[in-house]
Formats: sequence, C-alpha cells, structure tokens
Amino acid sequence: MSLYAIGDLHFSTSVNKPMDIFGGNWDNHQNKIISNWKEIITEDDTVLVLGDTSWGMNMNEAKEDLDIINNLPGHKIFIKGNHDFWWSSLSKLKKMYGEMTFLQNSFYKYENLGICGSRGWLCPNEVKFDKDDEKIYKREILRLKMSLDSAIKAGCEELIVITHYPPTNDKLDESEFTKLYEQYNVKIVIYGHLHGQESFDMGLKGMRNNVEYILASCDYIDFKPIKIME
Repeated sequence: MSLYAIGDLHFSTSVNKPMDIFGGNWDNHQNKIISNWKEIITEDDTVLVLGDTSWGMNMNEAKEDLDIINNLPGHKIFIKGNHDFWWSSLSKLKKMYGEMTFLQNSFYKYENLGICGSRGWLCPNEVKFDKDDEKIYKREILRLKMSLDSAIKAGCEELIVITHYPPTNDKLDESEFTKLYEQYNVKIVIYGHLHGQESFDMGLKGMRNNVEYILASCDYIDFKPIKIME
C-alpha cells in the first residue's frame, strides 16, 4: 500500500478543450494518464489528485471524467482547482462518489498521517495581486488552518498538505502558506497548477525549513502518478 500524487489531469471527455495553451506535449494526455495509472497504481494504493481534474463547467459535463477516475485503481483524494467549476456541492459529490474523498475544510487520516488541504491561491507578487486576490488568499489560509487543526485534534502524528496552487510566488518568497507549514511542522507539501518549463522553474521544490515541497502537475511528472511514500 503506497501513497501517490498527480495534479491537473484536465480531463475533457465531454467537452472540447485543447491543451496546447500550456505548451509541452499534451497530445493524447488523457489516455496517457489512464494507461500509466493502471500500470502503476494498485487497488491498495491511495492517490492524491491535486485539482483541475475536469474541464467540465458543471456536473453534467464533468461526470464522465469523474466516472473514469472513479473506475481507476486505488482510493482517490481530491482537492479543488481553479478550473474545477463542477465542484459546487460537497454533499452531492459524496453522494455520487462515496468511494472517493473530497477535501474541503477537512482532512483524511492515512495510517498515522493527516492529509490536509485546500485550493490555495496566488501569493503576493509584483505582477498581479489586487484586493480581491488578498481576500481569497486570506480565506484560503483560514481554510487550510481549519484542516490542519482538525487533523491534530483527531490525533494525527504527522501532517501532509495538498494544495492546487504553489506555496510561494515566482520568486519563491516566504508566504503565509509557508509560515503555516513551518508553524504546524508539516512534513510534505504537494501541489500542482504550474505548466511549462518556465513555470516549473518558479515552483518551490525540495527541502526548505524542514518542509519538503513536491510539484506534481501531470506534465511535470510525465503524466505518471509519483510515489510520495510507501
């Protein structure tokens, strides 16, 4: 039984959404992900799905994508991405897909670990960060703190965080997110959102202040779920 991660599946079974806007080799990416998933993941494994799962604008458009993922091996844990407009009702998702877990102001207990998460948001930067961004940024910090506090209260010995957005700006400056991870002694932070080599280079990766940061957007990891731990 192992823990894996992959983000930004961008499935589009029911809608026509070309991926060339992201650059790189996205040709037939959905089938590549499905094939790699079946080759790597077993029914005993758990997969962290880091947002931007489907291009569907509502559940009718996203359902076929979610059905495909639901039928793939392993237990799936989702967070919401900035393109996941189909994610409108948590209770509806739980009712439709009881075998999958959707994190929203909550956590999932994996052995002795607490898997916490939120969507995240843009971190303060010199290019675009207005009052609306600041409002969402602060709200996501509160949501993530709620998730972390819930895991600690439940007795989780170690904490992992999954977010959609990266934890810093493009200059890798300290953020309220990185401060929170250090305050809570988070072990690993896994995120997606970034596409293309230029963006990859702007993502915080490796160890910083005792926290390990892992970028797992699917084009960065060659459309293959990556193992986080046994």
